[in-house]
Amino acid sequence: MIKSKSLINGIGNIAKTRKYYDDWAPNYDLTLKNWNYQAPKKSINLLKKKITKKPKYILDLACGTGLFGKELRKIYKKSNIYGSDISMKSIKIALKRNIYENVVKNNFEIKYNYKIKFNLVSMIGAMTYCKNFNNLFSNINYYLHKNGYFIFSHRIDLWEKQDFDYILKHINKNLKVLYVSKPYKYLPLNKDFKNIIKIRLVLLKKA
Repeated sequence: MIKSKSLINGIGNIAKTRKYYDDWAPNYDLTLKNWNYQAPKKSINLLKKKITKKPKYILDLACGTGLFGKELRKIYKKSNIYGSDISMKSIKIALKRNIYENVVKNNFEIKYNYKIKFNLVSMIGAMTYCKNFNNLFSNINYYLHKNGYFIFSHRIDLWEKQDFDYILKHINKNLKVLYVSKPYKYLPLNKDFKNIIKIRLVLLKKA
């Protein structure tokens, strides 16, 4: 049984987080559907409005079971989509969707040496678990083509605690903020999150 409150307070170290999502993987999609999780669809709507040229190569970080990858495939039918995640059980489910060219097991704070550069990198629903923003944004800069985009979501309660406006301004000079959304409900039908925890969507562009 997944204790949703632990999602608010954090799960713990990488090993605990990996086990948590391994255990959750078989029921993950249904649980989020029951919680009315809308971040993937809202993120896709943002991409459709802000990006006119369809990306050839996409990297879906913390892809989980492929919920966002599924939405990406709907609008980017000819794109080459790659994924990564720390949960092997989630990866196995994601691969069955036939969305991704490949999915690697990797922590998004650790740089992975892909042989290609990406036009779009996404990380939806995972910024909560970032411990080292320097590493993450350095990796994003490394993965992206010039003029490539990075879209992610982040909880407003953590945004305020972390002074995330400062982080966005100073973390990497090559990544420029294009758009920050209004607050959205995160998991409105989850008894712990409800109207308390909201998120913003952010779109960056590599100069």
